[in-house]
Formats: sequence, structure tokens, C-alpha cells
Amino acid sequence: MSNFINIFEMSPRDGLQNEKNFISTEDKIKFINKLSSCGFKKIETSSFVSPKWVPQLSDALKVFRGINRAEEIKYTALTPNEKGFDNALEAKVDEVAIFTAASETFNKKNTNCDINTSLNRFKPIIQKAKINKVPVRGYISCISHCPYENYVDPKKVGEIANKLIKMGCYEVSLGDTTGKGSSEQTSKVIAECLQFLTPDKLAGHFHDTFQNALNNVKISLEYGIKTFDSSVGGLGGCPYSPGAKGNVSTEKVNDLLLSMGYETNLNITKIKECNKIALNLKEHGSYE
Repeated sequence: MSNFINIFEMSPRDGLQNEKNFISTEDKIKFINKLSSCGFKKIETSSFVSPKWVPQLSDALKVFRGINRAEEIKYTALTPNEKGFDNALEAKVDEVAIFTAASETFNKKNTNCDINTSLNRFKPIIQKAKINKVPVRGYISCISHCPYENYVDPKKVGEIANKLIKMGCYEVSLGDTTGKGSSEQTSKVIAECLQFLTPDKLAGHFHDTFQNALNNVKISLEYGIKTFDSSVGGLGGCPYSPGAKGNVSTEKVNDLLLSMGYETNLNITKIKECNKIALNLKEHGSYE
């Protein structure tokens, strides 16, 4: 399976979180059930954040209880704090993710605390996760540029990635939140991370605001990274990163990987169907 690349589907969480019109719980469930037929190994299903901050995902527990879970798929959730993790346990999630940023300003706007405080908040989550045998994934936002501070030092990203792995994360997803990261900058970031970690501990999470995402995927592949986050229809965006349109589309990443001779085990026809649904959710706020 050395030729296999894992595409981690983000659309139900990172894709929908920024949509202004509330999408019904029923439509979210139908969407996730449809995504489950595409061949993904992992689907980020929702987030257990405060409804005050992300009202779109306030129905996370209902969504997890309503979906038809396929045995071969892990349904994951974002958990920003200990309370969120407890709620995720109640929902019987297969895996959780914690998140910080490589920019102090962005992190304060996104999580209302500095980077070190956010890392300290994760310690009880990881401790509980170990006890309950729940895998923990780490996210680092703004690996190349910050919407408030601009340039981000690659060394900062490497240091944080190392801390997250040492804390107990099985993998760190490197997020180009603004989409401004060039392949040269991404190369520097990955090189810094690889001073501490092996490529199997890293994943790429590239936004396509400036059409840099696919080049960043290519660079990541050269370094041996074999997991990439994406979203059908390019759904997504971050409420704390003005102008960030969203994740690179699953279709684009899949097409690129196949053209390069990699295997993804995804059903192209099913992905196209999900793409149409994603566009309906974005444009009309409904499944159909």
C-alpha cells in the first residue's frame, strides 16, 4: 500500500462551519451518509464547540446519533476543550482533533487564548483520550501566513508540531488557512517539521484561495506525506480568516493523485454526486 494516499474528507465540519444559513440536521445526516459511500477512510463529521461561536454545528450530537456508520470509516470531530471532548465521548466519536495556530494573533481570535495556553488546555483532553482509547489528531493553522501577522516563521510550526506529537497526537495536520502559502514556503515548513517528526506523522490541509493548494500537495508528496485534508465542492472557509474561501476540493486532489499514479480507493462517480450536494448546501442551504 506504499502507493496509497489517504484523503481525509472535511466537508461536514470544516466545509459547513462557515455557512451563514443553518443547514438542517436531517440534511447534514443525509450528506454524511452519502459521503460514506465514496470510499473515504475518515470523515470529519462535526465539531463540539460552543454553539455561540459556531451555531452551524450546534447539532453535533444529533448528527452523530443520526448517521449510518460504516464499519470501515472513522467518523471524527473537533474538540476545542475538555467539555467538547466529554460531549464527543457521549456521541461515541471514533477520533477527535485538537487545534492551535502558529500565529499568536490568530490563535487569540480563534480560541481566545495564546498558543501555550491552548496547548495546556489539550493536556486533560489527551489524558482522557488515552484512557478511553480515542485517537487524537492535531491541527496547526496559519502555517505559512496569518491574516493579521502576515509571514509565519516555519521554525514556529516545527516546534508546535513536535509538542503536539509529544503530547500524544498520532498526526499533525498542517493548515494553510489563508491559502497564501507558496510551494517554497510550504517546503520550508515541512522541512522544519521533519527535523522532529517522520512524514507519516504529518498531513496537509491546504486552502485553495489563491490556487496554491495542488502545488502544495505535490511538494508534500515529495517529502513523503501521504494524508491530505480536502472538502467536496471546495466547501469551507474560516470565520477568523477573512477572504479564505475554503479547502481544496476533494475532486481536484483525487484527480491530481490519480494522474500521478497514486491510489486513493475513492469512487469518482459518488464524489461527483456529493459535489453537487455540497453546492446545493452552499447555494440553497438544503440537500436538494
